[in-house]
Amino acid sequence: MHAPLIIDIAGPALDEHDRRRLGHPRVGGVILFTRNWTGRAALTRLVAEMKDLRPDLLVAVDHEGGRVQRFRDDGYTPLPAMGLLGRRWLRDAPGQPGSGALEAMEAATAIGHVLGAELRACGVDLSFTPVLDLDHGRSDVIGTRAFGRDPRVVTVLARSLALGLLQTGMANCGKHFPGHGWARADTHVASAIDERSLDAILADDALPYAHLTTCLRAVMPAHVTYPQVDARPAGFSSIWLEDVLRDRLGFAGAVFSDDLGMAAARRVPGLRGSEPDGTLTMTEAVMQALQAGCDLALVCNQSPIDGGRTLDTLLDNLDEAEQDGLWAPDPDSEDRRQRLLPQTAPLPWDELMHDGDYQRALERVVQLAADDEDAAAG
Repeated sequence: MHAPLIIDIAGPALDEHDRRRLGHPRVGGVILFTRNWTGRAALTRLVAEMKDLRPDLLVAVDHEGGRVQRFRDDGYTPLPAMGLLGRRWLRDAPGQPGSGALEAMEAATAIGHVLGAELRACGVDLSFTPVLDLDHGRSDVIGTRAFGRDPRVVTVLARSLALGLLQTGMANCGKHFPGHGWARADTHVASAIDERSLDAILADDALPYAHLTTCLRAVMPAHVTYPQVDARPAGFSSIWLEDVLRDRLGFAGAVFSDDLGMAAARRVPGLRGSEPDGTLTMTEAVMQALQAGCDLALVCNQSPIDGGRTLDTLLDNLDEAEQDGLWAPDPDSEDRRQRLLPQTAPLPWDELMHDGDYQRALERVVQLAADDEDAAAG
């Protein structure tokens, strides 16, 4: 049965309403936030309880490094922003051309290994990483979250980071297709526009996706509108998701919507929603994303806002839409979700602390940060 919804919970422990929602057959996963974190032991218990309710539940988190890292203490390694790797790429040792690129690739794999191993030790299945956006110097939302400006460098470093994740049994999710680095607006609070042509975007920002189709296990589209291609944002556009991403680029993995609670996800050009101001309801946003080609719909930060009433209404409405023939579950989408679940058991935290592969990766991450401080001081 297709379970397309990735929802949130309000706090660090489950209540009866959370348990009821997680048991709903249309809920396929949970996304965690800092509000769900009180420490490693508590996180491990929380995830274990969710998995007892639903063994196939996909537990995910935004844990990139830099300013986007939900868990930072109680043993979790503070990871650098990916822009540091891009800078390292450009810094060759004297008389050793290309040494910076090799060091950056090795460091990216080490970061992926540490990131994946620490999350999996607490039961988390997936982090929404790597960021494949290019740093055009225009977007404060992206900035140092990006590996850099050159799509070739971004491609190689993203592949290296994905290798580190794979070493721990974790899948990956490239974002934000086809690219968020050119648009200036923050889609959490406003609509964002990228006025460039399809050819220009494919030759630049979307280039990493073209060269990572055999590597990426999931993709998250941007809540950005590219009016020369489609009037709708990429996450609501079958042109972007079906014609370009799947047919032209050959991507066969899972497609997540970005957070449908964002402002840019509720005001879609050409679509008038049922809210008094014309914005889409949550149900309408989910339906539009699924119909455009998303396999999974992220519905974030609703439980703390209204006690979960929006989520309950969404679950009821999705059931009714299926009964009325307005939405059909997709077995291919469910298969893609299932393939994101780890296929190997994680190392528990105490064992991880004595694992040689993890320790070597951790040393490399620590050294990277120290080298960057030395370079800045020099």
